[in-house]
Amino acid sequence: MLKRLSVVLLACVTLSACGGVDPNSPLGQRKTIFKQMLKTSEDLGGMLRGRLAFDGQKFADGAVKLDNLSREPWKHFPQVREEDDSSARADVWEKQARFQDLARQMEATTAELVAATRTQPLKAAALTVPMNKVEAACKACHTEFRNH
Repeated sequence: MLKRLSVVLLACVTLSACGGVDPNSPLGQRKTIFKQMLKTSEDLGGMLRGRLAFDGQKFADGAVKLDNLSREPWKHFPQVREEDDSSARADVWEKQARFQDLARQMEATTAELVAATRTQPLKAAALTVPMNKVEAACKACHTEFRNH
C-alpha cells in the first residue's frame, strides 16, 4: 500500500511541474513584473480607499516602486509572438504602435503619481486623482490587449 501511495504521489508531483512557466522566459519575466505591479497598486489603492491605514512614506515609496516597475514589462514582449500560455492578445504584436503608446501612457501616469507624492505633507485626498489615472491606464491596456 505504501509503495502504491508513493508512486501516485510521485506521479502527481511530476505532472504538476509540467505546467509551469519558465521564470526566465519573456512570459515568465513579464508575469512576475505584472504581479508586482498589481500588488503595489492594490496596496496604494487600499491606502486611499481605507482598506489599509494611510502611511505617507509607504505610499511615496510604493509610488516610486510602481513607477520603476511600469517601465519594465514592455522589454519582455518579443517582436514575434511566442507560442505560450500568455494572457496577451495577438493584437499586442499586430498593433505594436498602439501597444507602445499605452505603455508610455502608463509610464506617464506613474510618473505623475510620484510627482504628487513630493508635496508634503502627503494627504490621501490629494493622491486620489493621480492614482485613479494610473488605474485607468492599466485598465485601458487590459481592455484592448489582454484576454480576460
